[in-house]
Amino acid sequence: MDRSTTPSRRLRWARLLALLLGALLVLAACAPDDEVAEPEDPDVVDEPDEVDEPEEVDEPEEVDEPDDPTTFRVAVGVDLDTLDPVGQTTTTVANMVDYTVETLTRIDEEGAVLPNLASDWEVSDDGLTYTFELEQGVEFHDGEPFNAEAVATTFDRILDEDVTVPIRAPYEQVESVEALDEHTVEITLSEPFAPFLAGLSFSASAIVSPASIEGDAYLEYTEPVGTGPYTFADYSPGERFVVEKFDNYWGEEPHYDTVEFQIVPEAATRVSLVRAGQVDMIILPPVSDLPALEDDPEVEVLMAPGNRTIFIAINNEIIDDERVRQAMNYAVDKEAIIERVLFGAADPVDAPMHESLFGHCAVGGYEYDPDRARELLDEAGVDELEVSFIAPTGRYIQDFEVAQAISGFLEEVGISAPVETMDWPTYLANINVPTEEQGADMHLLGWAPSYMDSFQHMLVFQTDQQPPAGLATAHYSNPEVDDLLAQAATEVDESAREDLYCEASEIVMEEAPWIFLHSQSFPIVYRAGLEGITYRPNESFYAVYAQPAE
Repeated sequence: MDRSTTPSRRLRWARLLALLLGALLVLAACAPDDEVAEPEDPDVVDEPDEVDEPEEVDEPEEVDEPDDPTTFRVAVGVDLDTLDPVGQTTTTVANMVDYTVETLTRIDEEGAVLPNLASDWEVSDDGLTYTFELEQGVEFHDGEPFNAEAVATTFDRILDEDVTVPIRAPYEQVESVEALDEHTVEITLSEPFAPFLAGLSFSASAIVSPASIEGDAYLEYTEPVGTGPYTFADYSPGERFVVEKFDNYWGEEPHYDTVEFQIVPEAATRVSLVRAGQVDMIILPPVSDLPALEDDPEVEVLMAPGNRTIFIAINNEIIDDERVRQAMNYAVDKEAIIERVLFGAADPVDAPMHESLFGHCAVGGYEYDPDRARELLDEAGVDELEVSFIAPTGRYIQDFEVAQAISGFLEEVGISAPVETMDWPTYLANINVPTEEQGADMHLLGWAPSYMDSFQHMLVFQTDQQPPAGLATAHYSNPEVDDLLAQAATEVDESAREDLYCEASEIVMEEAPWIFLHSQSFPIVYRAGLEGITYRPNESFYAVYAQPAE
């Protein structure tokens, strides 16, 4: 028998519906004319089979709206692959870890290098010796004092080849780190390195308590102990990362006692959470939702600048004919992807790096020309080509959707590249490895240097930065490019540095180690009534001092 037709159930539903109608009439009288008030939790009431429910976006079961107003809740798209500062490769992960650790320098909204744990410094005339005065009265989360010896110990670990440091390049010129006294440290370089002070703002150089890296933690560092405004509290893989306010923090005290980062890969679900008030801030919503979010009085949208370039890294050791790689570039209609998939929230690139970086040089890109793509494939003797292709979900704006569009464009010129996805830690494990261990022939990636200099961006085209030594995941190699980038790193004349990066960019673009795509915006969405939420130009959010508006 249909249960909805029994007398007892009809009576029960009649009562329930009457109660609901009464409640809705009361709420409607108080609500604005253009809004429909809903029960606080519609899932509590079971509707009969014949009543259609509005379509809802699935939300993670573990996400409940907390009653604690002292907790600031942030939804991000990727899980943490490491909590070790020296292991950082992902801006969003570094964003979270940076709540607990600090560096000698920092950058502001304009990208300028400012003091942080180092209050001041002097540089020798030859550019080799940096003498830093350190902040006093600072302590680590374990109660140990921050001093020059802690800086020296941290750098000993950064430079230790037994420790995994994917982005060690900004510190490879360090020859020695010496504590002159408790609050003065001298760092000597083997050769001049123009962006050294900027490099010290990167999370990998964050100073940690020497006691916290003793024993097994020296190689497997899972609970960062720094000097930051928050201390590590809890990490549940795939679910959340939680930090708690450090009572003895040396700087300005943050408002919230706890910050909880929720791992929510689905962009639509992140939007649902912030609009429902279940989180206070999200990053990277679906760009198609931006107009509605900007019109929503319950949230604020911050379109922050970023320095990220999105691309498809091609394994150059497997697809070793540059004509094939050039054909892939001509095959993809970047403008169509920007318009139809990204809804205009991106710009096509005209160089291997973002235009905001020092050293950027507009060298032009690849126009959409499928006929030229087919010609190049014919010249290379390629009739049909099958390649494996992976892309993340939730790391970048519409990342998997962009990859699907690229797969379709490649198919049109005879290149079969079906795309697959996976969680972020697994994804990194598939790409940050030697050629023979890579999980695919091509992968979608974005690169946003942690400071505004081409040095860190162009690392991904250096032979000596191929995994596992670094993050040059396309396994591209050109000795001429290596030489130009080495010269640029030590050149102190800014004009000469720019020329060197320009020359290297021209070669890289011609040899097409990537499918060059676009630079993306960095939308941040947060609940109305909050203030103190801003950004850094390296595609980072900065919400340490978020608080309710007065």
